[in-house]
Amino acid sequence: MLPRVKLYFENGALRSSTPMPDGVGGAVLTGAVVSGTFALSTPYILRNFDGLKALGITEANNPGIYKYVKEFYNEAKTDVETWIMGVPDTVKLSDMADNTQEYGKKLLTAAQGRLRWIAFGRTPGVGYTPTITNGLDADVALAKTNAQTLCEYFTTSRYAPLFAIIEGAGFDNNTIDLADISTDTKNRVGILIGDTVSDSKKAALGTLMGRISVSPVQRSIARVKDGAVHPAILYIGNKAVEVADFETVDAKGYITFRTFVDRSGYFFNNDFLAAPDADDYRLIPRRRTVDKAYRIAYQTLLNELNDEVPINADGTIPEGFIKSWQANVELAIANQMSANGELSADLKNGDRGVQCLIDPAQNVVSTNKIVVKVRVRPFGYAKYIDVYLGFATTSVY
Repeated sequence: MLPRVKLYFENGALRSSTPMPDGVGGAVLTGAVVSGTFALSTPYILRNFDGLKALGITEANNPGIYKYVKEFYNEAKTDVETWIMGVPDTVKLSDMADNTQEYGKKLLTAAQGRLRWIAFGRTPGVGYTPTITNGLDADVALAKTNAQTLCEYFTTSRYAPLFAIIEGAGFDNNTIDLADISTDTKNRVGILIGDTVSDSKKAALGTLMGRISVSPVQRSIARVKDGAVHPAILYIGNKAVEVADFETVDAKGYITFRTFVDRSGYFFNNDFLAAPDADDYRLIPRRRTVDKAYRIAYQTLLNELNDEVPINADGTIPEGFIKSWQANVELAIANQMSANGELSADLKNGDRGVQCLIDPAQNVVSTNKIVVKVRVRPFGYAKYIDVYLGFATTSVY
């Protein structure tokens, strides 16, 4: 091939639909073997919907995976990396998320820390009858607990923080019976209720994960400016969203879909994880923001591991040494987050939205440990807007 310069027109940038490592995730889904091209319990990387063709996957032989990937790329567009792994239809959601089993753990291990999120969806085999508890398949509650443990393990042991989304399997159309997960303590796990198929007992995981994958870490998936989601019709149970009780689903801490008066299309209600309002990481963008800062701080300070630390005569750490470490961490986070508008910062006035603190009085000689505190400033979100409207008989200016 002759040497050349080739230019490409990129489309979708107005919705941040450009490839970004912060949007890379994976999904464990019910699947079936396709001889010679697709094996179960094997991770695969996709970058567009046509990637399914190479795997021999069709709507007929793998309906669950086909639906997920189609909905994902309808939302995320092309050239967005995502990972999938198929498992037998006998594998429960709680098994997929179990850190002691080779399902979600295997996918995350294969990705070597690249995944920022993982989704779990199941199409049970013929004859499976779920036990409905609090409006959902009882297995969802156990999957939520297992997914939190899985994410915590990869955060603390592999330094690869992430969150999980579980489909609200088996939803029985009774929003009143749903457990209130806004009082839970699983701030790395969210549950999605709502699907593109009426009364499907599953959820439109692909639509949710596609929207997350092309949203910057600080961006709410419920941001109206980003426009409606792709599906032309969505259901909560057996009711179209516009006539469904999405207010109750929202109040109980689930991610679902909603509509607005005089605004066409469907939108996400919120970006909840299963945690209370008082939890700093209840919202997905807060979780993603702090997780990204975690990864940057870890990689920056990893360079200093086992290096010599000078000590003053009084046992304290020299000011110059501290300032060097602090500057390195703050600069790395500022360059990779503040500069991209991912932290609430005022760069023009020297406020980078990040602060690194090291106590000089630490006894490093005795403990061989340095405690570093990093603080990043997130954005607030205009979730409630109150407008007071009335008449004026004189100028209001």
